[in-house]
Amino acid sequence: MVQALLSQAQGSIAQALGLPEAEARIEAQTLLRHALGEVSRAWLIAHQHDLLQTAQIEQFQALLNRRLAGEPVAYILGHREFYGLDFIVSPDVLIPRPDTETLVEAALQHIPQQQPCRVLDLGTGSGALAIAIASQRPDAEVTAVDSAGAALAMARANAEKSQTPNVHLLQSDWFAGLGNETFDVIVSNPPYIAESDTHLAQGDLRFEPANALVSGKDGLDSIRHIVGAAPRHMNAGGWLLLEHGYDQAQAVAELMKCGGFTQIESRPDLAGVLRVTLGNL
Repeated sequence: MVQALLSQAQGSIAQALGLPEAEARIEAQTLLRHALGEVSRAWLIAHQHDLLQTAQIEQFQALLNRRLAGEPVAYILGHREFYGLDFIVSPDVLIPRPDTETLVEAALQHIPQQQPCRVLDLGTGSGALAIAIASQRPDAEVTAVDSAGAALAMARANAEKSQTPNVHLLQSDWFAGLGNETFDVIVSNPPYIAESDTHLAQGDLRFEPANALVSGKDGLDSIRHIVGAAPRHMNAGGWLLLEHGYDQAQAVAELMKCGGFTQIESRPDLAGVLRVTLGNL
């Protein structure tokens, strides 16, 4: 029965991955819904006493085995919700996370509505950040760059899926391919984990692309580069907004101050951790 299958899967996930029961239950439901053709949670409740076909059980078990091995649910399903939009994801890109919505919200405060504005997203990955901004500011011209061709292909697919024609994609190593272009707002969720950080061997991070996670001995190499190079690509009065690690707000703020930025502040994520630092040029 559906109920018994979910109960067993919930226990297995909680035990294997050390997750709270509530989180394990949601994951088990999500995997079963996917195996059954994206049925709703309401369907699972209404059909909790139903017997499933052997093929359906086998499909669910295959998905469950991948999760028990530690593979992130987003990669198993091939998509993840972010800022109310559904994004295609794969191991070629980072999984969009709720914490990054803090960066979207902060950026939108500095991007006027119904007015032209040039926005740059550095290291776009799946395109989640650029597309979320573009969807909320259709009059803004959003340029999204990434050095990885596979990431750009995914971002392009996501831009088409979300119908955001104001997103322009370009393969570039940070600012290298932008020539003399300048922008009013620059945003980035760059790599910011120290290369010796033990978290890299834990959880979802084990499956995500290392080049999108790790940035030197202290995790700040990419942020140093962005802060140093950004002024040459910013219009007067422009804003730079960066996501960073839980303990890096002070260091990023100091880098911005040394780089000539003013009105520097840091914003907390959903857990109250300072996650985004921004400054005005």
